[in-house]
Amino acid sequence: MSEKVHSLKYLEQKRAALRKTLTPAEAFLWKHIKARQFQGRRFNRQHSINNYIVDFYCAKEKLIIELDGEVHNNEIAQEKDKERSRELESLGYTVIRFENKMVFENLASVFMEMQDNFK
Repeated sequence: MSEKVHSLKYLEQKRAALRKTLTPAEAFLWKHIKARQFQGRRFNRQHSINNYIVDFYCAKEKLIIELDGEVHNNEIAQEKDKERSRELESLGYTVIRFENKMVFENLASVFMEMQDNFK
C-alpha cells in the first residue's frame, strides 16, 4: 500500500486529546502493555489508521485492540463497530474487542486472546 494510512496529520490533535483522556479501562490496560511489557511487543495507544483512531495498535502483529464501554451497547453503535472492524480487517489488520469490564475482571483472559492473535 503506497499511500500513507497511519498517523494522518489531520487527526494529530484528536489523537493527542484522546491520549490525555483515556477511559479507566484504557488506562488500566495501557499500564500493563506500555513499554513492551506484554510479550516484548510495542503497542501504541490512540493510533490512527485511515480515518479511524483505534484504542491500541501493535504494528509487528498488525493487531488492533478496541475497548468497548456502555456507549457501545446499542444496535447503532454495534453496527458502526462491525463496519469499522470490517474496513480495518480488509486492510490486513486483526481487530479484537473487549468490554471494559473484561479488562478489569479478567485481564489474564484478555492477554490470552491477544497472544492468540499474534501472527
